[in-house]
Amino acid sequence: MRSALKTALALAVSAGVALPALAQAPAAKTLKMQSTWPAALTLQDNFRFFADRVDKLTSGALKIEALAAGQVVPPFEVLDATHRKVIDGAHAIAYYWVGKNKAATLFANTPAGIVGMDHMDFLGWIYEGGGLDLWWEFYQKELKLNLVVFPILPASPQALGWFKRPIKNLADFKGMKCRQTGIVSELYQRMGQQTVNLPGGEIVPAAQRGVIECAEWVGGIEDLRLGLPQVWKYHYTPGMHESASIGELMINLDVWKGLTSQQQEAIRSATVETFTRWWVKWQRQNADAIEEMRTKHGTQILRTPPEILTAFLKTWDEFAKEESEKNPFFKRVYESQRDWAAKVVPAKRFMFPPYSFAANYYWPEASPKPAAKGEAKKK
Repeated sequence: MRSALKTALALAVSAGVALPALAQAPAAKTLKMQSTWPAALTLQDNFRFFADRVDKLTSGALKIEALAAGQVVPPFEVLDATHRKVIDGAHAIAYYWVGKNKAATLFANTPAGIVGMDHMDFLGWIYEGGGLDLWWEFYQKELKLNLVVFPILPASPQALGWFKRPIKNLADFKGMKCRQTGIVSELYQRMGQQTVNLPGGEIVPAAQRGVIECAEWVGGIEDLRLGLPQVWKYHYTPGMHESASIGELMINLDVWKGLTSQQQEAIRSATVETFTRWWVKWQRQNADAIEEMRTKHGTQILRTPPEILTAFLKTWDEFAKEESEKNPFFKRVYESQRDWAAKVVPAKRFMFPPYSFAANYYWPEASPKPAAKGEAKKK
């Protein structure tokens, strides 16, 4: 009898302790976020992967609703919508906001990879060189926006673009009517192009109507999904305009402050993991896409004339100098990036073998086909 009473008491105490604990367990929190990308793009896959990792890292306590472009607001309104808390956050790229302040392009590592930095050099500046503090300051103090931001999307290197006809030099490049956006559009105008600003979904219809003769989108898998191989056959790569561009994840500042410290750390970790995991998968997708372009669509994938790449770098340098003279914050960020790059870029060039060295040894590029008999004499 006494033993039975002890057992009953123990169960009651146990239940009394457990029930309040269950009652106090916080409900799962869901953040509604929207990207600037259509749902079908691999860029949106980056966003979905991030949402999945946050869910797992927080054991379901924090969930991200990863909405595609236009599901709540138009694509280019996500910045202000995040500020106003219409949405809790967004997945985009900083160069979309150059209309507010041209320093925005510097936080996308565009153009030109910012003085030669690749993706990892730029991440070094972000996390070890004070770049993240400047990025938050840019949004919160320069643009007066209530948000925080992290790098998440290494959607590059990107191709120069698609062309109606071959281009052999800068002279061929000039005068062409081409789809470009942001500061890149301004730079190519300086180089002699006639640029047209179009959303991605309007590129193919504009090409089919003859409104444009060339276009830049992304390259590889994204260009294949957009349908560009069906309208043009000349695809030139690489480009310097987005040689190492990086997209952003932004969160409303009040929403960020409302998260637990563990949830904030989960987001930080998830952005870094998403950056790496998505990137390595994307490179394989691009390789498969290039093969499909060539074999199925007859795309001629050609090397960009070096003259065009050099002209672009010079044009960017002129632009950056002009902007630094009239925009103090642009100058401050650009000088910070140059100081970081001045150390790491030359050292990396010294320590790292050229990628092409081992690549050419194991995977030599196909040699040009020999001229047919008698053809050489005709030339």
